[in-house]
Amino acid sequence: MSERQNPRITSRKEPRQARSNDLVAAILQAAVQVLAQEGMRRFTTTRVAERAGVSVGSVYQYFPNKAAILFRLQSDEWQQTSEMLHGILQNRERPPLARLRTLVHVFVRSECDEAAVRVALNDAAPLYRDAPQAREVRESGRRTVEVFMQEVLPEAATATRALACELITMTLGSVGKTYSESPRTEAEIESYADAMADMFCAYLKGLGALEDS
Repeated sequence: MSERQNPRITSRKEPRQARSNDLVAAILQAAVQVLAQEGMRRFTTTRVAERAGVSVGSVYQYFPNKAAILFRLQSDEWQQTSEMLHGILQNRERPPLARLRTLVHVFVRSECDEAAVRVALNDAAPLYRDAPQAREVRESGRRTVEVFMQEVLPEAATATRALACELITMTLGSVGKTYSESPRTEAEIESYADAMADMFCAYLKGLGALEDS
């Protein structure tokens, strides 16, 4: 049986001049607007070009198809999340659980602020989620959380830390996505993030107590 071929998701070329950078930025901004306002089903390269005010040919200079545009948006989002994780969790000037609490608040607020685009990108995930590039851009964030767990649970077994890492990242991602699908007030977001952070902190404190006993 032959393997199912994924559409090409990498960019045709990288912009090297300021004008080219501006064009790519305009295309990506237009793509976000089309996704947020019309959703994945009506997302096409033509609509992105129209919204950006450029020709379809200009879009194809950098993106061979809509999957490549969507993957670039998703890659940028993953990269931003990875940098956010690293910046917060590796700031050793603050206590570990205080960092975790900050991470939860920043993440939940980000999910709510960008819910429309995130939902649309999730709908598009089958286009690129199994690609090698997709796995690579997610790896950095996973390593950051693993390093954090080694700091929080230095005496824990490797399997214990791995479970804690998976439980927190998966819960944060799936629950954050579900919670952000409905409109939320600032007070609701703050309260929800506090409760989730309390849950994670209590869980890690419990693991630490078990290791110390």
